[in-house]
Amino acid sequence: MTPPAPPARAKRTDALSNRARILDVAAEAFAASSNASMTAIARQAGVGVGTLYRHFPTREALIVELYHQEIQKVIDLAHTLAADLPPLDAVRRWFEVVARYGKLKYGMSEVIHAATNGGLDDKNYEPFLGAITALLDAGTASGDLKSGLDAEDVLLQLSVLWRIPPREDAEARAARLLDLIIDGLRARPAGD
Repeated sequence: MTPPAPPARAKRTDALSNRARILDVAAEAFAASSNASMTAIARQAGVGVGTLYRHFPTREALIVELYHQEIQKVIDLAHTLAADLPPLDAVRRWFEVVARYGKLKYGMSEVIHAATNGGLDDKNYEPFLGAITALLDAGTASGDLKSGLDAEDVLLQLSVLWRIPPREDAEARAARLLDLIIDGLRARPAGD
């Protein structure tokens, strides 16, 4: 008779803390530069390079995990904003967060694109569309947004945000683009 397998050991608290710290540092590092090195990320996270590679065996593995973590935060926020704010304010706030996320995605887009088969295998796609739909539905119901808006069309508009090069004028450019997108979604353009 074979003895039962020992129970799976839960990750130690310090290992979970190291992993979270690595992801936090990596988010800042990749938002600042797509060329951030694994060694620099480990140093800034206060862990050894070996620890970083135990959690994320490749740069691509780190980027993909960071992408999944950050996009989930953005998705979750849409539903919170839709419940807590007037619809037009919720849309604007969420789009601003998507723009900040775009800064991070700018430097990682090639890896994410490859890891998700050009987006075809992206498990975050439908939930992201659902987040957009929740905001659009609330805005349509309030009369602030046009009826018949398509979440995929809005996603295509928003995708311009992660194509903005990270320069000094990036935030101002993102704000101008968001104004254009929101004005196009409004039932009545601003100023009417």
